[in-house]
Amino acid sequence: MNYVVAVRELCAFTAKQGDLDLRFSPAPTALEGITGHQVVQARRTAGYEAEISLNGEYRNSCGDLGRNLLVRGRADGYDPAKQQLEEIKTFRGDLSLMPENHRFLHWAQLKVYGYLLCEQRNLENVNLALVYFDVGTQKETVIVERHTKSGLQAFFEEHCLRFLAWAEQELAHRQQRDKELAALPFPYPEFRAGQRQLAEAVYKSAGSGRSLLAQAPTGIGKSAGTLFPMLKACAHKKLDKIFFLTAKTPGRQVALDALATITRGQDSSLRVLELVARDKACEHPDKACHGQSCPLAQGFYDRLPQARADALSAAGDRESIRAIALHHGICPYYLSQEMARWADVVVADYNYYFDGSALLFALTLENDWQVGVLVDEAHNLVARARDMYSATLSQTQLQSIRATAPPELKKEYDRLHRAWNELNRLQDKPYAAYDEVPAKFDGALRKMISAMTEYFAENPAFSSQPMQTLYFDALHFSRLADSFGEHSIVDLSKSEPDRVAASSTLCIRNVIPAPHLAERFDKAACMALFSATLSPWHYYSDTLGLTNPLWIDVDSPFQPHQLRVRIARDISTRYRDRGASAPRIVELMIKQYIERPGNYLAFFSSFDYLEQIHELMAAAQADIPLWRQSAKMNESEKAAFLSSFRPAGKGIGFAVLGGAFGEGIDLPGDRLIGAFIATLGLPQINPVNQEMMRQMDKVLGHGYDYIYHYPGLQKVVQAAGRVIRTRNDEGTVHLMDDRFARPDVRGLLPQWWSL
Repeated sequence: MNYVVAVRELCAFTAKQGDLDLRFSPAPTALEGITGHQVVQARRTAGYEAEISLNGEYRNSCGDLGRNLLVRGRADGYDPAKQQLEEIKTFRGDLSLMPENHRFLHWAQLKVYGYLLCEQRNLENVNLALVYFDVGTQKETVIVERHTKSGLQAFFEEHCLRFLAWAEQELAHRQQRDKELAALPFPYPEFRAGQRQLAEAVYKSAGSGRSLLAQAPTGIGKSAGTLFPMLKACAHKKLDKIFFLTAKTPGRQVALDALATITRGQDSSLRVLELVARDKACEHPDKACHGQSCPLAQGFYDRLPQARADALSAAGDRESIRAIALHHGICPYYLSQEMARWADVVVADYNYYFDGSALLFALTLENDWQVGVLVDEAHNLVARARDMYSATLSQTQLQSIRATAPPELKKEYDRLHRAWNELNRLQDKPYAAYDEVPAKFDGALRKMISAMTEYFAENPAFSSQPMQTLYFDALHFSRLADSFGEHSIVDLSKSEPDRVAASSTLCIRNVIPAPHLAERFDKAACMALFSATLSPWHYYSDTLGLTNPLWIDVDSPFQPHQLRVRIARDISTRYRDRGASAPRIVELMIKQYIERPGNYLAFFSSFDYLEQIHELMAAAQADIPLWRQSAKMNESEKAAFLSSFRPAGKGIGFAVLGGAFGEGIDLPGDRLIGAFIATLGLPQINPVNQEMMRQMDKVLGHGYDYIYHYPGLQKVVQAAGRVIRTRNDEGTVHLMDDRFARPDVRGLLPQWWSL
């Protein structure tokens, strides 16, 4: 059996050297790259051969490496008359500013192609030409070197041997990993109630290739109950990787802890990696990502091989990767990005797989991996995906940059500003939605993007963060405009509608993520989405675009007597009734606290409503300890809020439903014995949500339910779920609104609740 590797993959692994260099420079688009290749090839004389398929075998003579390596690829062109093989690279701007590590890689690829050509056509010498084509000026820069077959063969064999040694190591790891996982025992004497049911559903999903939607209550151990069967599927269903995706930072740690528990006591070779955001991993946020600025970028690729080797046996969490990176003097963030190729389980945020430029999804496509994807707290994915595939442009942002713009860009800024003002004049309302992106605006935006692209390429030393921000915002908007359809709306909101010259905001808002996510679901070998709140399942299936998913509503481990749920039928928290409701809410909260003193959480629909009740409560009952959430709390302030819920403590914490304390926090035992929920959690009725409801109704139906009703009740159930965390917990939840008694609302609440 031979290993098979593409020339690009071989060189990317073995031939990178020099600094990490991520200085901003507009790169050609994929289409511009293809067109550039075609332009160069069309300029060549008769007899020129374009797109030559080449392959060759490295025959391993090393006794401890048992396989040969088949290397294959497609060279850009060959001129038999000149005996010249060409590698065409498109770029934009000043060629002298191209990072050295790129040039090293280009020459390595060309030398490998050169050897394969010499071997295939019995050549003893060949001219190798790097052709750099500027897509802006359409000019070529050709760099030619003469090479002998023997010299190219030595280069080829050196890199093949290096790659083959790693490949043998990876094959041995894979075989050992699968053997261990096949024999892996469940880490506890028995499954918790409901946990086996969940685990069996995940394993069945992995076998069938169908996506799974699993509603599984808090307290059954969802992380272990999903990771364990997916790990078993790696061995039995031949999965290459598992991606455990979370909505929030605490979810990553829960997954890492579950993996540590599953492999505890085992001589495990499982490689686990935690990916964190760049801004949280950067050691020098005041420095740019290139060797002349950041010491951890200098010589990055020279020191990467040893750091990579050390990282293979590390724990894989953020701190472990950081320690190894700093030991070798390289960037922790980009070491973790590299290790994503070699990890067995990657724990990361949703955006690493579902975003338009997602790293894990790109690697899956590039390497044709068979991946099992686990989506934790999946009720968050609808809103998160909408954000990923929405874009906003601010006219105020354009105006501020336009005032100090370089002369070369002022014309296109002015053109876009005029097109924008025309939209403002034609719209006589503060808010309006449109069936398509306005054509004149779209054209002006694309011309501005083109002008900015050329300017940045020609002036690489120019540095303006506001201009770069506008550029990337405009690119994102333009790309979404290319794929605009009934899954989204485009709208314009005026900041001061009564003013003729008022500025505005133009948005493409995704309503139904399904079309954007379809390929992500399709390319996963199996995917399980799980949460305590995935009801009704068709809402998530429709909006996310799951085709014929498996559905399971896992039995709850809790008994009705553990959670006393009471509906206050004489309270209305509708906006018009909030003033009148306040005294009754305070009365109910005081009564419950006196009946059973302890720690409670009280949830409200807004900070204004929260403050209103808090003030009234403080005046009516001064001896009950009260603490409250404030807007834009930092991490230490959030921690201080949660620390008030001490074991055997007493008091009431006030929070906003759907905020930082409505889900993802764990206050077991008597750290929390009850919750008051003074809202149905319905999103605010405003022009944007109303327009989204109309679009949803048009495409999928169920407009009100999908935009307001289901998302609101999901927040309520999540908040109530903070009270009962273990099988020994008991508590009380007060649902303070008469609408909770309606059949359509009660039908969305957990079946095990006693109402």
